Amino acid sequence: MQLRYLFRVYPDTGQQRALAQAFGCARVVFNDAVRAREDARKAGAAFPTAAELSTRLITQAKQTTARSWLGEVSAVVLQQSLRDVETAYRNFFASLKGTRKGPRIGAPRFKSRKDTRQSIRFTANARWKITGSGRLNLPKIGAVKVKWSRTLPTTPTSVTVIKDAAGRFFASFVIDTDPQTDAGRMPDTDQTIGIDLGLTHFAVLSDGTKIDSPRFLRRAEKKLKKAQRELSRKRKGSKNREKGRLKVARAHVKVTDARHEFHHQLSTKLISENQGIAVEDLAVAGLARTRLAKSVHDAGWSSFVNMLQYKAERYGRTLVKIGRFTPTSQTCSTCGVKDGPKPLNIREWTCAACGAVHDRDHNAAKNVKTAAGLAVSACGAPVRPGAIPAQREETGSHGFPTEARAA
Repeated sequence: MQLRYLFRVYPDTGQQRALAQAFGCARVVFNDAVRAREDARKAGAAFPTAAELSTRLITQAKQTTARSWLGEVSAVVLQQSLRDVETAYRNFFASLKGTRKGPRIGAPRFKSRKDTRQSIRFTANARWKITGSGRLNLPKIGAVKVKWSRTLPTTPTSVTVIKDAAGRFFASFVIDTDPQTDAGRMPDTDQTIGIDLGLTHFAVLSDGTKIDSPRFLRRAEKKLKKAQRELSRKRKGSKNREKGRLKVARAHVKVTDARHEFHHQLSTKLISENQGIAVEDLAVAGLARTRLAKSVHDAGWSSFVNMLQYKAERYGRTLVKIGRFTPTSQTCSTCGVKDGPKPLNIREWTCAACGAVHDRDHNAAKNVKTAAGLAVSACGAPVRPGAIPAQREETGSHGFPTEARAA
């Protein structure tokens, strides 16, 4: 199983200039490759192969006056940029054919030098290394200071240097993990849990535990509004506007980082304490188009469930997603009678059949566990058929999935 470990890096002024040059060269090669394929499409010719693009856009381009500066950065960075183009087109065509999971994606577009997020990738043949003093030595950039927040479990296969919208630099290492070794790190347990995700509480567990919603975005709204208002008054293209943009971006990343850390800590705790976990397959995209959109985005349910999914696979746990149309809030968890839909303002209700009084979210969490087949009857047998281990979905191209700021 491949995972990413993210660490903050602190390049000095000279290294920042070298990284900016590498970002620019990688962007130019990417755009040249997209343009070459688009020209071939318009001419009705066959798409140039990766080898042809490498020869024309890198090897031969370095010998010209207009592109001679490509030789000032590592050739591996340029080759990886071509690989990104190939991957983008492969995903695009797979999406057109319907063989790629997830929403439909468009064709690759040209990158802009004004993009707030930039990255370059070094593979093993680039001869990058971690020095004895703990610095990351990158070809034609130098030894960059790294803030090591934890130890890498194995030797990385590649490293990606990222500059985010707030001007921060990160090193993202790709490592291969051993599932058996990872599973041995988790304590043995036979407990199972059902989770009902919501807005009043971020999560309510089938054992009655309620986890409050931190509402990171709501708490930071006043500061964000002030920073955005100041940015709107700056003249476009001025240095003060760039300073204002950075101020807004830094305010947003504080919210994002806090939410990400909360998700990591909670998902790790649940995975550590339970062998089986059941959640609802919520239609987050649909809920994000309602009047609750801001609160739904603030909660970040998709990010949390994705963390549960990959951690369950990594540590040998079981994650089950039940259908979003399962009437968990309408069914009595005691007698199983469906009592009909209820408005959101009703937080407690009494079952007309058996008279049991239910907390809405706690009752839903118990029904989620039962629907997933994790509930056990009085004789010790599962109420439903056994759970099926979740399959790992394709990792997205943006954000930091996997172990990017692990608890």
